[in-house]
Amino acid sequence: MILAILIAFFSLIGLMVLHEFGHFILAKRFGVNVEEFGIGYPPRIFGKKIGETIYSINALPFGAFVKIQGEIGGIESSRNFGGKPIWQRILIVIGGVVSFWVISAVILSFVMGFGAPTAISDEENEGLKNPKVQIVAVDPGSPAEIAGIKIGDTIKTVAIGNYQISTDKVKEVQEFIVSHKGEEITLTIERGKEVSTISLVSRVSPPAGEGPIGVGLARTALKSYPWYQAIWQGILATFNLTVAVIQGWAQALTNVSRGLPSGVQVMGPVGIFSLFTQFSQLGINYFLQFIAIISIYLALFNLLPIPSVDGGKLLFLGIEAVRKRPVSEKVEQRVTTFFFSLLILLMIFVTIKDVMRIF
Repeated sequence: MILAILIAFFSLIGLMVLHEFGHFILAKRFGVNVEEFGIGYPPRIFGKKIGETIYSINALPFGAFVKIQGEIGGIESSRNFGGKPIWQRILIVIGGVVSFWVISAVILSFVMGFGAPTAISDEENEGLKNPKVQIVAVDPGSPAEIAGIKIGDTIKTVAIGNYQISTDKVKEVQEFIVSHKGEEITLTIERGKEVSTISLVSRVSPPAGEGPIGVGLARTALKSYPWYQAIWQGILATFNLTVAVIQGWAQALTNVSRGLPSGVQVMGPVGIFSLFTQFSQLGINYFLQFIAIISIYLALFNLLPIPSVDGGKLLFLGIEAVRKRPVSEKVEQRVTTFFFSLLILLMIFVTIKDVMRIF
């Protein structure tokens, strides 16, 4: 468990370091003076100046940062961020966002080469490694949730009394559960390297859209590709996941506009960290795939036109391009500080909800 927590921690920090490296490398490329590249946030523990840049390790392990000369205000010069052409400044800002997609594509390319967890049909049987029935959704308040079943669990067997079946086919599991509505069913569940038995009573009349025990099932297996195909498959998977996330957000906004529940569960650092530890216990393939998905979410979030994230900076640059002059330094700082404070408050609120849900 401690090892899983450490892996999750360094994975999150690693994503943020590589994100900032995207800003850093393009700033250097365009001749902008980068004053500091820091891992963690001040106070500083260690720092070494190489050339004109201080590389530092800091006490608060919540991410990383790049301090670019003249990013907000300051005297314009050829070495300042504000003194560069607007297209170069836009690319410097976008560099951090693009790095998340690059990370995802690289990770998924490796996963596709070694064996990617893939949803398959019950009829598909050739070229598969470790086919199994997995839990992909757990309905709130369902017998499955109450019994402690989690997303990612594998169903090894289902039984009632002395009658038991062992299968890797979704249809067979579903038919067994449906044929025993209202009865106590025992599931053998594999979670990471742990195997346990869970008993629950299936519902005779479940809510609309839910099954007797309240889970979504999928048949999955590890599917690998030759290296020359794995690269393209990794890029394609990154694109498809990005589209899927955007479609999910669009559906959530549509639901809200119609007065329906959004269907989106917002998570803060604690919730995401908890998922990291869970996926780290499922195996390296699942864990790497989860990191790639988180990277895509971070890329899209950073593109939102919210001051205090990269999308907010792009918004100010867009306004400058239209007005032919930059937004007032004081206005930009005040707006950014205001929205940063809102994000901190939201993070605190979501974190409290995450803690209550987990514990």
